[in-house]
Amino acid sequence: MPVTAPRFGAAAVIRLLLITTTLLGTLLAGAAPASAHAALTGSDPKDGAVVATAPKHITLTFSEKIALGNDSIRVLEPSGKRSDTGEVRDMSSGSVVQYGVPLHTGLPDGTYTVAWQAVSADSHPISGAFTFSIGAPSKTTVALPEEPAGGGLVGTLYGIARYTSYAGFILLVGGGAFVLACWQRGAGERPLQRLVVQGWITLTASTLAMLLLRAPYTGSGKLADAFDLSGLKAVLDTKTGASLVSRLLLLGAAALFVAVLFGAYAKRDDPAEKKDLTFGLALGGGVMAAGIAATWALSEHASTGLQPAVAMPVDVIHLLAVATWLGGLAALLVALYRVPTIERTAVRNFSRVAFASVAVLAATGIYQSWRQVGSWSALTGTAYGQLLLVKIALVAVLVGIAWISRRWTGRLAERAIAEEEGEEAAEATAVGEETAEEPEPVTVPEDPARAAQLARQKAAVATARVKRVRDADPGRLGLRRSVLTEAAVAVVLLAVTTVLTSTEPGRTEEKEAGKSETSTAAPTGLVKVRLPFDTGGEDGKGTARIELDPARSGGNTLHVWLERPNGRAMDAPEVKVAFTHNAKEIGPLPAAPDRIATGHWSATAVQIPMPGTWEIEVTVRTSDIDQVTVKKNVKIG
Repeated sequence: MPVTAPRFGAAAVIRLLLITTTLLGTLLAGAAPASAHAALTGSDPKDGAVVATAPKHITLTFSEKIALGNDSIRVLEPSGKRSDTGEVRDMSSGSVVQYGVPLHTGLPDGTYTVAWQAVSADSHPISGAFTFSIGAPSKTTVALPEEPAGGGLVGTLYGIARYTSYAGFILLVGGGAFVLACWQRGAGERPLQRLVVQGWITLTASTLAMLLLRAPYTGSGKLADAFDLSGLKAVLDTKTGASLVSRLLLLGAAALFVAVLFGAYAKRDDPAEKKDLTFGLALGGGVMAAGIAATWALSEHASTGLQPAVAMPVDVIHLLAVATWLGGLAALLVALYRVPTIERTAVRNFSRVAFASVAVLAATGIYQSWRQVGSWSALTGTAYGQLLLVKIALVAVLVGIAWISRRWTGRLAERAIAEEEGEEAAEATAVGEETAEEPEPVTVPEDPARAAQLARQKAAVATARVKRVRDADPGRLGLRRSVLTEAAVAVVLLAVTTVLTSTEPGRTEEKEAGKSETSTAAPTGLVKVRLPFDTGGEDGKGTARIELDPARSGGNTLHVWLERPNGRAMDAPEVKVAFTHNAKEIGPLPAAPDRIATGHWSATAVQIPMPGTWEIEVTVRTSDIDQVTVKKNVKIG
């Protein structure tokens, strides 16, 4: 039995969903880029080190393989002049990923800045900077960029393109699957045709945008460089560039699939022939969809880290299940709002397909969660784990709403449908009889405009009557509303998933934190302290990162870094440090560090008279009136 779908207000609802999708994509893409999979784990010289003589080269050690260009590591003198040769050397050995750059001879004493930028194996840009000093620390004129790699306008546009590419893939694959597996008659319906075609156009346009933006996204950050042919050529030689080009080629095959689905297939009436064509389209479409999904799996998180040979096919299956569920949901929503009638069997078929998709999502999601998180502490204590919890909660909400939708589907009573059809037929008959009883006018009406207005009013009245009949079934209304709610939650879920793909996995983040703690507890006696502060004024929140080396009685080297909540360097007019031994009533002993770079202060020969528990007191002033003092006890000696 067909279920008549109400069409009143459909355009407004669809527009609202599209606007919501765009806004979420913009907001999430505009957020500061999260750390990617690879991270700097060490350097020689170390951050903040003071060396007696100039080193011959600078080496950087990373957690995983990265891609570097000849200008990816820059070493700058206090005056801002380049002091490296610009030739990046791969010094990796075994499991150690290390790169270096030679320095010029005869370098003067002072504080040097090392700035680096690279692309991690999972396609995300990473960057950073640190300082070291030759002879003694000094002031430096080097100003590091405020925007991290992958930030700014280019980062925002790339993030939007990433989001819309996922949305286009879901509409293309899920819409096609809905037609073939749930409602084959829908191949002839214009609204569904437009939905799938729009998915293809969105995915194609987003892929082209990502291909053009890739060079400035991982390099200069300048939008004008998107049209630099040399940059585009360099992108094509990378793993991500090859994946994007492969996706475009597969989308060419997808265009043929869409043409056949909504052309020859929609017009085919013979059941036997249509059955054979359904099998062929399902097979070809499945291979095409898997190929497109693989372009993500081969270039992002699944391709690096633990068990990539297993993770990549699991990621492909996961993406296909997401597209089948959420894309089919979008197709059902469009059918309920824009198509005059839809068989109840189609709704039931989609309910079964959605249930199978959720089961696949659960199985593949558990594996992915274990692989990327690895522990309960990483699940709750890392950005990736917290986002994953949000995603799990949204999926649970979707499943709950889907259960409500299944109940409304069961309430679509045969009697109510039959009564509705009878009433619609009666309405149509009444309108026809009314029209037939009206005598044909012998002469042209005196006022054609008035006649046209009366005809429009009569059509509006007839439409309103039909709408009242359509809205009389509470089961249909409930189904429409629950599916609309599912679609709204799915938009948010897709946004969270997009951010998750660009966030450093919890397993990696926790591993790096463990290395940092091991380094802090090393026998060198180096003490590292982090003190959050808030001066109460504008731009007054941040964290003071303090290092005292070798953290024992006698002379020590003190370093203070100020960081904003987003991790960027923060400058301040004044930073003061003092040490107090409360048990012995010694101090406070002041230390006046000098500013040597943006957000970095240092002092040498800081005298600690005896070992014990000392209170480190840091005073930060961000304006003439905004100042705060924070304290923490540390073990020295």
